[in-house]
Amino acid sequence: MNAKKNKIAIHIILILGIGITVFPFLWMILTAFKTVPESVAIPPVFFPKTWNIHGFTEIFDKLPFAKVYVNTIIATVITVVVQVGFCTMAAYAFARIEFPGKNIIFIIILSILMVPGQIFLLPQYLIVQKLGLINTLPALVLPNLFSAFGTFLMRQFFMSLPKELEEAAVLDGCNRFQIFGKIMLPLVKPGIVALVIFTSKFAWNDFMWPLIVNTDPDKMTLAPALSLLRGQFTTNFPVQMAGAVMSVIPMIVLFFIFQKQFIEGVAHTGVKG
Repeated sequence: MNAKKNKIAIHIILILGIGITVFPFLWMILTAFKTVPESVAIPPVFFPKTWNIHGFTEIFDKLPFAKVYVNTIIATVITVVVQVGFCTMAAYAFARIEFPGKNIIFIIILSILMVPGQIFLLPQYLIVQKLGLINTLPALVLPNLFSAFGTFLMRQFFMSLPKELEEAAVLDGCNRFQIFGKIMLPLVKPGIVALVIFTSKFAWNDFMWPLIVNTDPDKMTLAPALSLLRGQFTTNFPVQMAGAVMSVIPMIVLFFIFQKQFIEGVAHTGVKG
């Protein structure tokens, strides 16, 4: 009986947790279909009296939304491809190759995770400014082409693989690049998928850096562009929420497509060989 009561209590707690997590997202969707008076009504109006899509059409008048959407897609794709490439190669080197100072270099890379990212904003901005890349698409992706977290994540996967695989490949005449590309990478596919989702989410939702480096709305990404919809005295919340709804759709689709690999990848993050 006690075990049954414990299960019921656990399920109630989990349901409450899910409700707390999902409610803001649900409120965002409902607000996107409300009128402006309904969105600021006191007491709050949960369901709109009349479902309308004015917010989804008006946002294209308020912002160059299509251009901003394309900018975000381009920046995200470039960031993911380059970062995953650099992180997997660096992680393989730290996990499987012996070279002088390997542990010290890896500790230095890990130390980046202990420093708030805001500290790097000023030096990164000065570098981009010296390169003449302010208000350009390359400025959005340059600071994000490498990730200490991605390197650590992939290193854990490579360390979990048996050394006998490499030894057998060497006996078959494979060089280091063939071992990495044809043997190791396919075996760490769950980790790569997890890194792709993590990196995509970060690049897609990045707010601070794009807001600082690009002030031209035509060169902005979704997160800072949506912040422009907030007025000094009043805010058209249905339009803002409509933009937010459209902005989260790609990430939701990406997660559901690779949900199995993502969960498997996160579950094996702490595996150590």
